[in-house]
Amino acid sequence: MPSPQHARAQASAITSGKTAPEAEASPTSQLRALFDRPRLSPGQRRIAQYLIEHITEAAFLSITDLAERVGVSQPSVTRFAAAVGFSGYPALREKLQSIALGTLAGGPAAAEDNGSNELQAAVDAEIENLENLRRDFADPDQVIDIGRKLSRSTPLTVLGLRISASLAEYFAYAARRVHPDVRLVTRGGSVAYDALLQSHAAGGTWVLAFSMPRHAQETLTAVRVARHAGLKVALITDLALGPVADEADVVFATGTGSRLVFDSYAAPGVMAAALLQAMTDADPERTQARLEEYEQVSDQHQFFLRD
Repeated sequence: MPSPQHARAQASAITSGKTAPEAEASPTSQLRALFDRPRLSPGQRRIAQYLIEHITEAAFLSITDLAERVGVSQPSVTRFAAAVGFSGYPALREKLQSIALGTLAGGPAAAEDNGSNELQAAVDAEIENLENLRRDFADPDQVIDIGRKLSRSTPLTVLGLRISASLAEYFAYAARRVHPDVRLVTRGGSVAYDALLQSHAAGGTWVLAFSMPRHAQETLTAVRVARHAGLKVALITDLALGPVADEADVVFATGTGSRLVFDSYAAPGVMAAALLQAMTDADPERTQARLEEYEQVSDQHQFFLRD
């Protein structure tokens, strides 16, 4: 499935009546567009990076040679070809060779569009994700409304499993400064189910869940358990459609950075911070009282280094 940024770009091209011919894009841009799939595994992204960096040579390698160069198995290369939309490695290699021949021929298609390297391209993709999020924030009503509801849920449960745990931990850490009872769930299975059921029994009404690629099966199950228990679920994820999003009551879809071997989360992080802001604004008196109390405790026990 194409990434959110590609979907937006395609929609923009359709509405403007313009489609950029493939030949006008640089080889690296063509390859990035071909491989920009947030659901590629880290191993598959290593293959993609190798092909981008060595296209003129790699396009003519056998599957055995390519697997050896990258340091993966032949079945891994076959699965990679299928993951990026080809029937097998021969079909992928045919496409790579057409791109590589454009590079060898020279001319406009052989030049980089902006001269950026892979790290700069990753930053560019995240900037685009943030620009898309900024446009979404033109109407902040839903963020404000859900922030108010999360603020009122006592306890408030924050769910993030596997790779999503870091975002959940960030949100829960900050939310505890302004909310009296925040319960963090970063372990799946029966541990998560028990925590969710206890949260509902204690009077909780909402769960904030994070689901980043690659989406964990146990996240889907936990969200279903929460809904079955009577909890409502707000979800921060990378796609508005999909099994986890289908189970949530409210979905905040933001693009993830998928240009490197492991994802980066600039836009989801800002989305989480925006919900925290909405929570602080929902009950300003409680927010101020709790922040002042925390500052007193942190000074008393010297939690932080002094500037």
